[in-house]
Amino acid sequence: MKMPLVTRRTALKALGATALLPWLTDAGLAEFAVVQAKKAPPRLKVLTPTQYRTVDALVEAIIPRDERSPGASEARVADYIDLLLSEADAPLRKQWLAGLHALDAEAVTRFRAPLVRLSEKQMTALLTDVSRYETATKPAPDPALQVARNEQPQPPQVDTLLGDVNLPRERPLLEAFFADTKQATIHGYYTSEIGIQQDLRYKGNTFVPEFVGCETEVGKDCPHCGRKAKA
Repeated sequence: MKMPLVTRRTALKALGATALLPWLTDAGLAEFAVVQAKKAPPRLKVLTPTQYRTVDALVEAIIPRDERSPGASEARVADYIDLLLSEADAPLRKQWLAGLHALDAEAVTRFRAPLVRLSEKQMTALLTDVSRYETATKPAPDPALQVARNEQPQPPQVDTLLGDVNLPRERPLLEAFFADTKQATIHGYYTSEIGIQQDLRYKGNTFVPEFVGCETEVGKDCPHCGRKAKA
């Protein structure tokens, strides 16, 4: 069985920990809902078709299909990331795309094949190695040694695709890219209908593109609000 880079339990913990991060705008969310509902070919805003296929393979490796629900590919998370990139500031978009290129180049260097052509074993090995940057022990710098005399400390920087705030530090490009992409994948998956209704089994409020009103006046129970027809 394929081992995901992010388990469903880990994904939910991460989602809860980052619930205050900005997601897509309302317009972007509405567009993402249309993409899922129509199941149409992607209408890309930022990614090229080749980049889209790479992102699609990457997010599916992060959250693959399992016995509970489909994975990130079927949930159209690559489309979510394309929309997110279209709303991101230009420097962040450029940085993220550079990370995507670097990851694909790393796949070619190690396995002589682009990311989309890696075997399951090769993909897992590559992404596991990249994610080790996140758990590597880094000595905490002494703030007194980092700030010159009479110089104010630098403020926190917004330096990820999702716009969360991090203290400024040097991070390897692949570390920053992969950590950011895993977070975006989790957000996209649990924003999708598949993530919400099939994986979480959420039975509460559902998105409806149009409110048609109560139909009990035509002599039948309303299929929308549940009101019974008058006798």
